Amino acid sequence: MSALKLQTVASLIGMIIMQKNILAFNAKASFRKPLINGLKPCRVSSTSCKSVSSDVDSSDVSDPTVTNQLVNGVGSPSTGGKYEKSYRYSAALESVGLSINDMKQVSNLPEKRTLSANDVFCNRELKFSGISAIGFDMDYTLAQYQQPAFDQLAFDGAKEKLVNKLGYPKEVLDFRYDHTFWARGLIIDTKRGNFLKIDRHKYVRVAYHGFEPVSPITRKYLYSRAFNKVVSFSEKNFVNMDTLFQFVDAHLFALLVDLKDKGEHEFLDLKTYEEIYKELRESVDLCHRDGVIKDEVAKNPEKYIIIDEGLFPMLREYRRAGVKVFLLTNSYWEYTMQAMNYLYHEKHVDETTKKKNEWLDEFDLTIVGSCKPQYMLDPYLNLFRVNPENGSLLNTDGLYEIAALGPDGAKKFLEQGTVFQGGNWKHLQAMLEIEAGEEILYVGDHLYSDVLRSKRTLGWRSAFIMPELEEEMRVFNENVSKLSSVSELRNLREELSVFSDSIKLKSTDENAEETLRQIEEDDQLIKEKLAALNNDWHEAFHPIWGAMFVTGYQDSRFAFFVQNYACLYTSKASNLGLFSTTRAFRTMNEMLPHDKLIADDYLRFLG
Repeated sequence: MSALKLQTVASLIGMIIMQKNILAFNAKASFRKPLINGLKPCRVSSTSCKSVSSDVDSSDVSDPTVTNQLVNGVGSPSTGGKYEKSYRYSAALESVGLSINDMKQVSNLPEKRTLSANDVFCNRELKFSGISAIGFDMDYTLAQYQQPAFDQLAFDGAKEKLVNKLGYPKEVLDFRYDHTFWARGLIIDTKRGNFLKIDRHKYVRVAYHGFEPVSPITRKYLYSRAFNKVVSFSEKNFVNMDTLFQFVDAHLFALLVDLKDKGEHEFLDLKTYEEIYKELRESVDLCHRDGVIKDEVAKNPEKYIIIDEGLFPMLREYRRAGVKVFLLTNSYWEYTMQAMNYLYHEKHVDETTKKKNEWLDEFDLTIVGSCKPQYMLDPYLNLFRVNPENGSLLNTDGLYEIAALGPDGAKKFLEQGTVFQGGNWKHLQAMLEIEAGEEILYVGDHLYSDVLRSKRTLGWRSAFIMPELEEEMRVFNENVSKLSSVSELRNLREELSVFSDSIKLKSTDENAEETLRQIEEDDQLIKEKLAALNNDWHEAFHPIWGAMFVTGYQDSRFAFFVQNYACLYTSKASNLGLFSTTRAFRTMNEMLPHDKLIADDYLRFLG
């Protein structure tokens, strides 16, 4: 064996010994850090690789059982197999001159911290002691809906309107709804009839035209960089699927795209994809206003709304702690009253009981028909007072009226009634008597209207509600070994590239060309297996769109926005009630690639 070949083997043996430190993997993993604690490293097989030797002495590898016990906090080997409960923190304590024996309660911590979708995850540090008011959206936040039953109301209603009012072909009435085809975070290209999943760098990884996959060549031609223009996906023909409500729009649009492409309908031939989307969007929106949805939910709320027993206890706890609680929803009073009464009483009640609207006592302020995101952008929107008994509206002079009432003007203004329609953020903050936006935490399910806009424009703190998070976490946990292997194989390919460069740039060995050829063969073998493994990992989440927070090997654009604009995120609003009203949420350490590499036990920093 040549000296260069021996050098190849020696340099890459480290990639085979991947059992040593689970924390090194956590530092390298590309997925969201709050969800990857506890990943177990796996060994990379090298039996089919020429330039990576598998002849490694097993004595060089630490016992993985002991290693995982030390890392995960099972205990200390010094106790002869009886491990102290919080040994996983002993090294950190000792590094600052403390001992576990100096701690009064640390040793009473559980061996492992439990984790579930009911946890609240933190992107930006937030102390509840600094929050003066907490607000909630209603739809898909306080009120979670049964899918597909709730969606079906809008889907069927929109079909009827398209056919009977706008003249669409009668075949539209035969359309069937399937919410499982879709995932939140996609982008609808209304100009071309396409559906896209892009990564944080705005690269389109997956594309469908209607229900047909778009070829890689076409996808790159349409959405990759042109000579003098980069697609930003903020143009008016791109619609972000930021909320579960938009699954109806997506499915109906895809069906209409297929009908236009494959059918023989002059009516559709004369319409552009954009015109079709605009008309279906108007039809769906009308279903939320004309009673198609509201009337059915009022008759059978148990069929469409999910009861959450932790909801109102959470609201009461915040108010007892002196935090003001408000409801801010785009739904109008008639529907809000129906949904909130059902959630409050946890059953369908008679009209007399509904009219009492006892649920209003759990809120300091209720605003319906808010027209978000304009509510957070337009300071000139008018505020109306709502009469809860009949839903009638009364004009107010808003800020001028509050000011005219003199000292305690906001209190006097709310004594006349706490239910309003419309207005803008200035009215809200005046009625809450809060000047600094950072004292308000707003909880909602719409990434743009509820989270991004309130955070970026007003400086409010934000909590994002994702019902899908529970399933995402379950699948992630079941497939965590696959992700571990994907990460290790990508690191292996990177080391092969580094080693290949060292030969190309410095080596004068006569066997250099042969070694480079073998490295390339190894890399190709690994690449093929890696692609298949990564595809399997994604398909475990969704057969078409993959994991919600990842596309390819990168964070998805959806994950990027969640990380940057949601201070907190969780699966349902009542999870906030599982924590004390003085809780401080902390972020996990963040590192750029150079720091991750330095932190890797298998790399040597030269300085």
